[in-house]
Amino acid sequence: MIQSVKKFLMPFEGKWNIDFFSGLTVALALIPESIAFALVAHLDPLVGLFSAFFMCIITAIFGGRPGMISGATGAMAVVIVSLVIQYGVEYLFATVVLTGIFQILVGAFRLGKLIRILPKPVMVGFVNGLAIVIFLAQLEQFKVTGGGETVWLTGYPLYLMIGLIIVAMAVTYFVPKFTKKIPSALVAIALVSALVHLFNLDTRVVDDMMGGEQVSAAFPTFAWLQIPLSFTALKVIVPYAITLCIIGLSESLMTLSLIDEITHTRGRANKECIAQGLGNVVSGFFKGMGGCAMLGQSMININSGGRGRFSGIVAGITLFVFIIFLWPVIKLIPLAALVGVMFMVVISTFEWATFKFMHKIPKHDAFIIALVTLVTVFTNLAVAVVIGVIIAALVFAWDTAKNIYAEKKINAKGEKEYILHGPLFFGSVTQFKTLFEIKDDPKEVIIDFMHARVTDHSAIEAIQFITERYMALGKNLHLRHLSPECKLLLGRAGDMVETNVLEDPDYHVASDKLG
Repeated sequence: MIQSVKKFLMPFEGKWNIDFFSGLTVALALIPESIAFALVAHLDPLVGLFSAFFMCIITAIFGGRPGMISGATGAMAVVIVSLVIQYGVEYLFATVVLTGIFQILVGAFRLGKLIRILPKPVMVGFVNGLAIVIFLAQLEQFKVTGGGETVWLTGYPLYLMIGLIIVAMAVTYFVPKFTKKIPSALVAIALVSALVHLFNLDTRVVDDMMGGEQVSAAFPTFAWLQIPLSFTALKVIVPYAITLCIIGLSESLMTLSLIDEITHTRGRANKECIAQGLGNVVSGFFKGMGGCAMLGQSMININSGGRGRFSGIVAGITLFVFIIFLWPVIKLIPLAALVGVMFMVVISTFEWATFKFMHKIPKHDAFIIALVTLVTVFTNLAVAVVIGVIIAALVFAWDTAKNIYAEKKINAKGEKEYILHGPLFFGSVTQFKTLFEIKDDPKEVIIDFMHARVTDHSAIEAIQFITERYMALGKNLHLRHLSPECKLLLGRAGDMVETNVLEDPDYHVASDKLG
C-alpha cells in the first residue's frame, strides 16, 4: 500500500515542487488569519488580505531568511486598533509607512545582529508564548455572531467542527509517514473540504468570518498619504510607529533565529530588517495594515519542506490569485480544516521539552521562560522580550561581578604585581577597586590584565580612578596587556600603559559580517 502511494507521488519529486506545494498550503493558511486580524483592527478584510500579499512576496524576494513567511499579524493588529478608532485609517497608513522606514534604518545601521545575543530562556519563552497565542486565536473560530452578540458553538455544530478538526489533524500527522513530497497540511485542507461539500455538512466556512461583508476583487491602488504634514500629526504616529517597529522586528528576528535552529542554516538579520521595512512601506502606500513574520505560517512552510524563496513567492502570488480570481471557491473552505492545521502547528511549535528541563536548569532561567511566556500571551512580544533580556542581563551581571580577583606578588625587581583575573565591567568595578593596597604598595606597581577582560566604559573609568590614586601618592603605576581600545581611551594614563603587541588582547565582541 505504502509503496503504491509512493510510486503515485514520484512525479512530484524535486525541491521546486516541494516549495510550490508548501507555498500553496501557506497561502490557504494566510487567508483566515489575515481576515481575523483585519477585523480585530476594525479594518476591511481586504486590508488584511492584501497586506499579507505585500508582506509575503516582498520579504520572500528581498528578505534574509528564505522559507520564512510574513503577513498581517495579531501582534501588530492589537496595537493599531486604538489608532484606527481614534484617528482613522489614513493615520494608520502613514504609521505603517513610518514603521517601515524605521525598520529599514535598523537594518541599514546593522542593528539586526543584536538578535543573536538573546538568551536561550527568552527564545524558549517566546516560542511557547506565541504557540499559546496561536492556539487561543483559533478558539475564535468556535464562536458565532447572531442577534447582535457573539456566542460559543454548541450541540451538533460544535461536535461536527471538532470532528472535522480531528480529521484534519490526523491527516496532517499521518501523511508524512507515506510521503513528504506533498505538504500534509494541503492534503488535510483538501480532504476536509471534499468531505464537507460531498456530504453537504453544515459547518462554518471562510465566508462566515466576513460578517456579511462582500469582498471586492479590486486590486488596491497606490495612494499618497492623506494626513496633514504637521508636528501634531507626527506626535500621533511616531509613538505608534516605534512600537510597531519594535514588535515587528522582535517577532520577525526571533522567528528567523528559530528557523535557523530548525534548518541548521543561518539567515541574515539586517537584510531581513530592510525587507520587513520595505514590505511595510509598500503596504502603507497601498492602504495596508502592514505586518511582520508569522511564526505559525512559517512553521507550516518549514514543516511542509519549504526552504527556498520560491515557497514564499508562490504563497504571495497564490494568495493574490485566490483573492482576485478564486475567491468564490476559497471562501467555501471549512474553517475546521484550517483550525486543525494550525493546531498541529501549535503542537510542533511549543517547546514540550520545557516541562522536562525546567527543574534541571537554574531557577532564574526557569523564571525567565515562564515570565516571557506569560507576558507574550497577556501583553505583547516586545514587552516580553525586553523584560526577559533585562532580567537575564541583571542575573548575568550579578553572577559575573563576583568572578574578579587578583594574584599579588613582589617580583625580582621589588615591584608589586597585581595579576588580574576575570571580567572588568560595570558590575565588577566596585570589587575591582577594593583589590589594591595603594597606601602600602611600593614605588613601582604593575597591574597585569593578561587574564582579565575590560569590557565597557565603567571599566575604563575604574582603571583611571586607580591610576589617579597611585599618581596622587607619587607612585609609578604600569598597566600591562591592555587591549588597543582601552589604551586609546586611557589617555590620562599616558606612558604608564606598557604595550606588548604580541601578547596584548584585541577584543572584538561583535561582528557585522553576519548581518
